[in-house]
Amino acid sequence: MVEMMNAVGYTEHLPISEEKSLFDFKTVKPTPTGHDLLVKIEAIAVNPVDISTRKNEKEQIDQNNPKILGWDALGEVVDCGDEVRLFEKGERVFYAGAIDRPGSNADYQLIDERLVALAPKKLTQQQSVAMPLTSLTAWEALFEKLQISRTNKIENAKKTILIINGAGGVGSIATQLAAWAGLKVIATASREETVHWTLAHGAVDTINHRIDMPTQLKAKGIEGVDYILQLSDIDGHWTEMAEMIKPNGRITSITGNQKPLDLGLLKPKSVTFSWEWMYTKSFYQLPEMISQHEILEKISRMLNDGVLKSTVTEVLHTVNAATLRKAHKMIETNHTIGKIVICN
Repeated sequence: MVEMMNAVGYTEHLPISEEKSLFDFKTVKPTPTGHDLLVKIEAIAVNPVDISTRKNEKEQIDQNNPKILGWDALGEVVDCGDEVRLFEKGERVFYAGAIDRPGSNADYQLIDERLVALAPKKLTQQQSVAMPLTSLTAWEALFEKLQISRTNKIENAKKTILIINGAGGVGSIATQLAAWAGLKVIATASREETVHWTLAHGAVDTINHRIDMPTQLKAKGIEGVDYILQLSDIDGHWTEMAEMIKPNGRITSITGNQKPLDLGLLKPKSVTFSWEWMYTKSFYQLPEMISQHEILEKISRMLNDGVLKSTVTEVLHTVNAATLRKAHKMIETNHTIGKIVICN
């Protein structure tokens, strides 16, 4: 007999105020094969990527097969594929998933073991589930794309990083990781509460991204920065970034551009620019996708040891359509700080 499970999905790109923008439905409970774990979902977190994916009108959806969103998840391994070697049934894990597979807004989810780590043991469900996607993104951006050393803290102390949107999900982790690596961290924040938040999470100073940023830096005696991590409105800040970055500096962005970027602005300074997309390794099934397992294992230890602080700020209850619509509405205001999580 086929076993069914509850899930939340959508078949149309509707405003979140519409009841059918996200709806409850039943689907077949999946069976793991290969490297897949079957995880019983206990908690999830909601990210801006959930909203941008739901709104992506270019995506064609099978009307008979609703799309299930959700990437951050924490739960218990209840079954394993025949090639699984890293985990066993009964273990509690957390992860950020893959962009091209059904998500965590369901009772159960299949996830490749190479993207998974044991969940922190000293944190609550809600504290832990807030961390995977943003931690992976921040880690890869800082230590892989910007090529910042994790160990040479004496040399890092001589360098400055500007993190644009320091109070967002990724920014809240990036400020902590960059400070842990020894960098001088300047983050952007435009409201009193976001200024306090970024300073409490590793930044030593802030500037307002709604006001001319190069002028603000110069007023603080800073002529340029060695690194820029761009987490919001790349189009609006591109010219400013080209002005603020030092010669031979590095810029990494996680936000897509809506118009062509003038890379020529970076040429006179020999600046290196790169994109960070947390899903690249799994989407293309790259050999290095197991690095996400390894990174999350490190993040889990850092959380257990108190080196990193969870960035959960809002906890909702019961993973269903009504609760998820509420979370999506909150994120769409663009005024959330930290992470929103939902526990079953």
